[in-house]
Amino acid sequence: MAATDAPATPEELKERIEAGIPGATAAVTGDGHHFNAVVSAPAFKDLSRIAQHRLVYDVFGAELGGRIHALSIQTKAPETENIA
Repeated sequence: MAATDAPATPEELKERIEAGIPGATAAVTGDGHHFNAVVSAPAFKDLSRIAQHRLVYDVFGAELGGRIHALSIQTKAPETENIA
């Protein structure tokens, strides 16, 4: 259950994703009920897309479908640079 009934904000979701997934960076847009998140994190390396999305959804738990009505996610593992 959410700690508050106030509408969620894109900034709140961004902060929670970045705090909940080590090394993650997120860009979140939305209107208070429907959100779109683009998330990059080293933790996504070698995971299936479903497993990557599950990591993001797990940050919000039971709030999804309630306070956060809809969350569309795009995930990617950051590229690693080879330094010669």
